Amino acid sequence: MKIPNPFRKVYTRKELEFFAFFRKVKLFEKLNEKELEEFIPFVHLREYKQNEVVFFRNDPGQALYIIHSGTVELNLDLKENFEPLAFAKKYIAIGVSALLVDSERVYNAVVRSEESWLYVIPQVNILEIFKYKPTIHAKMMTSLAEIYDENTKNLFNAYRTHIGLFSIGDAYMKTFQSREDS
Repeated sequence: MKIPNPFRKVYTRKELEFFAFFRKVKLFEKLNEKELEEFIPFVHLREYKQNEVVFFRNDPGQALYIIHSGTVELNLDLKENFEPLAFAKKYIAIGVSALLVDSERVYNAVVRSEESWLYVIPQVNILEIFKYKPTIHAKMMTSLAEIYDENTKNLFNAYRTHIGLFSIGDAYMKTFQSREDS
C-alpha cells in the first residue's frame, strides 16, 4: 500500500479548475500542475465587448491571450478591407508572438461575440518564467512549433487547392535566405 506524502502540495479547487482549463490550450498542454502554477500570479481574466479590438497587426506582442468564452475574429487588413482568417473560441491562444522577444502581431484580433472573456498573460511575465524555468520554455516552444507546423501544412493545402492566386514562394523566400544574401 502506498502511503500518501503529507508534504505534497494540495491545490485549491480554483487552482485545479485553472489547471484543467489550461491543459486544454495547445500551448500549455505539455505542462504539469507545478509548471502551470508558475503562471497563476500573472493571469488576468478580462472582459471584452463586441467589436472591441484586442490587438492590431504590427502591434508589439506584449501579452498572450487565451479565450475563456466568446468569439474573436482574427483578420488581415488589406487596404480598407478586413479579410477573416479564423474565428477563435474557447481554449484557443491568440497573440502567440508574445512568446518571442521583440515580436509584432501578424494579424488583427477583434471580438465578434456580444462579449468575450480572455485570459491575459503579460509578455514580461512569460519571458521571466522562461528565463528561470527552461523546461517550461522548452515545452511551450515545442507546442508553438507544432502550432506553426500545422498552420504551414494548412497553408500549403489551401495553396494546392487554389494554385495561382498568389506566389507561395513570396511567403518563404525571405525565411530561407542566408543572412549574407540580405
